Amino acid sequence: MNKATTDTAPPARQETLDFLLTRRSRPARLLRAPAPERATLMRLLTAAARVPDHGKLEPWRFIVLEGDALARLAALAETRGAEAGIEPERNAKTIAGFRASPLVVAVIAIEKPSPVIPPYEQLLSAGAVCLSLVNAALAAGYGACWLTGWPAFDRPFHESGLGLASNERVAGFIHLGSCDATPPERPRPDIEAITSWL
Repeated sequence: MNKATTDTAPPARQETLDFLLTRRSRPARLLRAPAPERATLMRLLTAAARVPDHGKLEPWRFIVLEGDALARLAALAETRGAEAGIEPERNAKTIAGFRASPLVVAVIAIEKPSPVIPPYEQLLSAGAVCLSLVNAALAAGYGACWLTGWPAFDRPFHESGLGLASNERVAGFIHLGSCDATPPERPRPDIEAITSWL
């Protein structure tokens, strides 16, 4: 008999699985104060950093944005968006996102030199941090969402707005706050259709 069929199944954490099966990001426009205070946020960032990180490179870091910093980025998005030819309607959403959110964590992906861990794998680790931070915030009772938008891909915005080095980029802007509303469920993938067994 196959050993896998005779072993006892590991103890389940059903509440965690139920959370993951029903988790739902909250749109940034629905977030309001209060956002997580500093001690709580540090705990959420600690949880977010528990991701696959081959070689222990820590190819990511956090920039916490609130108050004046968000107002400054909103103003930069307005001027830089016009310079870059971003459609005004599209840019208005970006500007409003920075202005309205009570707190945003920019997850910065850092490409570190490594003879073993390729840049792509380092970037995947940074993406895992983004989702882990969203899930940690949701599990703690806050609203959260992971956004990018054109500022996540614009070097002048990175350099003048966030002071990023040439080997750094934005993996995501994680918007955090309180949220009473539960968005309606959206269509989910057909797992049978996208799963192959070999």
